[in-house]
Amino acid sequence: MMANYLNKLGLIKWFSELIQTNIASYGFGWGLSVAILVLVYFYAHYFFASTTAHVTAMFAAFYAAALLLGAPPLYTALLMAAASSLMMTLTHYATGTAPVIFGSGYVPLGDWWKMGFIMSIVNLSVWVVAGSLWWKVLGYW
Repeated sequence: MMANYLNKLGLIKWFSELIQTNIASYGFGWGLSVAILVLVYFYAHYFFASTTAHVTAMFAAFYAAALLLGAPPLYTALLMAAASSLMMTLTHYATGTAPVIFGSGYVPLGDWWKMGFIMSIVNLSVWVVAGSLWWKVLGYW
């Protein structure tokens, strides 16, 4: 429901256009533009309690913004799909199973957020750096 209302109210379209316009105004190439879009898309998950709601609300808008900035379609789709699965480690409410695991009491809230952020950097580094190089070898961009 949240994703539907965010889209109905035009918030996601406005937000993605704002980011796309700002990135375009700096004249960055498509590579840096996509990196910025993926980072904003990824870390916006702090504001969502559902991966499905986040992807439903934001994926298409950010994908379209990346394409308007000159990004290759398949590469961008793969990168955003990877980010969509990796963002589930960010918080104790980032996905449906996280509250159950958090509720066990083994990991304090501060540790969860700190380690979630650290792992997000590790995961994004592997997927964006190593993954992009591999996707280039495979001819995806």
